[in-house]
Amino acid sequence: MSIEAARAAEVLAQLSGQTRLLALAELVRRGDQGATLAELTYALDLPLPKTGDACARLVALGLATGFGDGVYRARPEGLREAAAAVDRLQPIAPLLADYPQLRANFSHGRLSAMPPTLSERTPLLGELLARFLALDGLCGEDEINRRLAEVTDDVAGVRRMMVDTGWLERDRAGTTYGPGRALPQPAG
Repeated sequence: MSIEAARAAEVLAQLSGQTRLLALAELVRRGDQGATLAELTYALDLPLPKTGDACARLVALGLATGFGDGVYRARPEGLREAAAAVDRLQPIAPLLADYPQLRANFSHGRLSAMPPTLSERTPLLGELLARFLALDGLCGEDEINRRLAEVTDDVAGVRRMMVDTGWLERDRAGTTYGPGRALPQPAG
């Protein structure tokens, strides 16, 4: 696991603690005004040491700030940074960088929406997924499904789209697949 992934996992693991999660939620609710440790202790109805520990951990994780004025403020961009780190670890992420017009069709490394059927993005999506599959020979349907399942829940629909757009070829029995048309050379 990369350092970035380990950090994201640590952020999420630390937020599984109820006190830390409640403290972060209260700080987010209070916005830029933030809250002192005493105010948080009162709002959360928890002992001061427990609230102080939660705030210290949130600051260490980069999810809150605590300055010399004794006021803690939420830093929600810390969550966005952790989510972005997880997104970069998704298997399609390196390829998706070359297809910016398809980014809206993906969420956290998963195909979340197919482009309209007659859209110019449909064959482009087929090309991206053909690069992702990186077929160099014939594969059974189970293997194609396994690979596509890494990036989509609609394996059958995506497989059909790839056949329809020519990026994937299927034998007459419909059980074996191979690469369709040749992939263009990457730009650059």
